Amino acid sequence: MEIVRRTWQRWRAGGEESAPGLDALLLAHYPGAVMLLDEQGVVLRVNPDFERHAGHPPDQLLGRRAVTLDADPLHGGFALALDHCFTTRQAWRGVLLCRRADGAPRHQTTMIQPLEERPGGPLRLLVIQYDVTGMRERELHDRQLLARLEGTVSRLPGAVFRLRQDAAGHLELLYASEGLVALIGQTPERVMDDIERLLGRVVAEDRRRLEVVLAQSAVSLEPCQLELRLDLPSGQRWLEARARPQRRRDGSTLWDGLLVEITERKHEEFKVRRLVSTDMLTGALNRRAFFEQGAALQARAQRHGEALPLAMLDLDHFKALNDTHGHAAGDLALQAFAATCRECLRPYDLFARIGGEEFAVLLVDISLDEAWPILERLRRAVEEIVLEVEGATIRFTVSLGLAILLPNGSLEGALGDADRALYRAKHEGRNRICGPGGASPLPRDADPA
Repeated sequence: MEIVRRTWQRWRAGGEESAPGLDALLLAHYPGAVMLLDEQGVVLRVNPDFERHAGHPPDQLLGRRAVTLDADPLHGGFALALDHCFTTRQAWRGVLLCRRADGAPRHQTTMIQPLEERPGGPLRLLVIQYDVTGMRERELHDRQLLARLEGTVSRLPGAVFRLRQDAAGHLELLYASEGLVALIGQTPERVMDDIERLLGRVVAEDRRRLEVVLAQSAVSLEPCQLELRLDLPSGQRWLEARARPQRRRDGSTLWDGLLVEITERKHEEFKVRRLVSTDMLTGALNRRAFFEQGAALQARAQRHGEALPLAMLDLDHFKALNDTHGHAAGDLALQAFAATCRECLRPYDLFARIGGEEFAVLLVDISLDEAWPILERLRRAVEEIVLEVEGATIRFTVSLGLAILLPNGSLEGALGDADRALYRAKHEGRNRICGPGGASPLPRDADPA
């Protein structure tokens, strides 16, 4: 372009009559190869700088077919491009792989423009080429890097993603790797087309937490981490999402992150939690777990202003049973008692072993009056347990003390009230329930001793 500028300045200094034509300027200073071909594809003329750009001396090319420049003169793309122009009389644009006189391959972006002096007359073809080998090689290099990167990403134990939230709060999945197929059974393309194919599978409670976490992260621009449950045709699956946010000028937020499956890890956590919170002999909750879960149930009941029935249970004459039949028989009795309690109680009631032969029950979503028949049914079921141990028949009963855990009360205090009611049940003859309203009636065949 500097040469063109200087030529233009010389023309302005010498006057218009000495100015070269625009076509001559373009032909002389075009930074590439220019050829004029006849209707047979034979080279008639080339631009002055042809050899530097095409690598062939003009005297070796003039009068020869232009396809000589093709890396494959017989089957290459140059001949096809020329045929297209001659047949359709339409221009052609593309990239051709050509070869210099020294054999070096070069990528040339090529434009072939048909020229005709009159409609239907003989064609001339103007061929303009520009060497893009450097750009082509960089493109191929970038493609190879991208292919290797995609291969690496596809082998990750999860899915890489980019999530966008616009200023109105609308979520859009901009990218997801192929690992998404293994996680949720959906291709990245389908989920990018409609993100509800993923979010619609998230358990409702977890989706609400996801919305809160994303809102907080969008404001603070701090990384976020969240565990999610997905309901899939194959069953429920746990995923962990970790992502870093960035704010865009248009007010949207982008998160780049990773989704990994943690189902097996969560199962192991549940096992450990169950071991830590469960009495190993009876399978009931232990004292620590009872207080933790009881506090959660009380907090829920407080929001509705509800009281919770709470009972203490103690096997009658358990020390005598151990002394007479041995500790192995005592363990069998505790296991049978715990199994019977679980059968009589509802799945969401808390049942825990808080001492040797002492147990506690926290009943949910019922009143004190409704608790009596449930506990009475439990008492009768325990009374009907029969164990055969080394030829001996073992029967036992249970005494129960019932109290109320008020919305603003203390769980420890309510247990104290239930323990005092249990003491009254023992004092009044065992195998009965005592509570704030007194004792439950004994069945006719019950032995108070």
